[in-house]
Amino acid sequence: MSGIYIHIPFCKQACHYCDFHFSTSMKKKDEMVLALAKEIQLRKNEFANEIVETIYFGGGTPSVLENSELKFLIDTVYENYKVSENPEITLEANPDDLTDLSVRAESRTIFENYREIGINRLSIGIQSFFEEDLKMMNRAHNSAEAIKCLQEAIKYFDNISLDLIYGIPGMNDEMWKQNIETALSFGIPHISSYALTVEPKTALKKLIDTGKIAEPQDEVASNHFMILVDTLQKNGFIHYELSNFGKENYFSKNNSAYWLGKKYIGIGPSAHSYDGEKRGWNVANNSLYLKSIQDDILPIETEILSKSDRYNEYIMTGLRTIWGVSLERIENEFGSEYLDYLNKQAQKFLNDELVYISDNILRPTAKGKFLTDGIASDLFYLNLE
Repeated sequence: MSGIYIHIPFCKQACHYCDFHFSTSMKKKDEMVLALAKEIQLRKNEFANEIVETIYFGGGTPSVLENSELKFLIDTVYENYKVSENPEITLEANPDDLTDLSVRAESRTIFENYREIGINRLSIGIQSFFEEDLKMMNRAHNSAEAIKCLQEAIKYFDNISLDLIYGIPGMNDEMWKQNIETALSFGIPHISSYALTVEPKTALKKLIDTGKIAEPQDEVASNHFMILVDTLQKNGFIHYELSNFGKENYFSKNNSAYWLGKKYIGIGPSAHSYDGEKRGWNVANNSLYLKSIQDDILPIETEILSKSDRYNEYIMTGLRTIWGVSLERIENEFGSEYLDYLNKQAQKFLNDELVYISDNILRPTAKGKFLTDGIASDLFYLNLE
């Protein structure tokens, strides 16, 4: 199984917390779509022996593209790669794009148009159903649009994921519970949820530094996380990755492939790729990306992963997922030196009941889940070759 990720580097406006690569100017959108298609063509030999099972439009905001532009890119993938009979094709979308009457063609809804071109999974960036939260984060949609887009989406799509953010300053436990309950009321089978984080060089960082917004508190985020896990598990969701919850058969195939170390190609500025041995990343600059592609040059830097790099990545992704870290795989793939090191480093977390070992698999306990990233960093092998 392999996947293709297509980065759409445009947004209507900048969310205060976001540090992803995007532009709020749409002037080069037409040029970018052509360049994305050309990169898809230029890289087809990388997947000559692979079957593409997932196509994922991420961003930025992919829903700013016209239906014809999305179809053009999907068709280009089909023309240049071996695609499975029933691939998962995901579109990240914002509620305002899904409720804007200007994007409807004649009497057909935008959802019918998406389905017609092959999109079969929507990932909708709700973040919060509270107006004050959306304004604080500078989201492009409002609470009414969040509700309306979900009311419409569930009429046409079964496979829907929505994003929620917790740990927002001013959001108490009851508000967070209400956000979760509102999401559940639509019968959505997948929820991705993240703590609000303060990244350098973002508007949120500046607003906090100037005292206009309170800094998110780890204790609040931790409590919200425990509420989230408890509520969703009681409602039949499987907590299959630290930030992702899905009903059975509704896990994200695209993202699961990342966590399981499958191959993928990242198309577009700032997109990352992985082939099992090396990782690559495209230049995070729209103008430089466009010029390079127009000159038939792939704007990509690559890094050959050392054994320690691969071990560290497996520890990080394994601990974040229900699949855990296989001690047998550590020994077979990396050797007894790495297994001995892991057992030694993990002992304090075993003693503190933050991780446990069952069937030769290392996993975080319920108490350790929120601390997964910190635990993983302590298990990393730092004596790099």
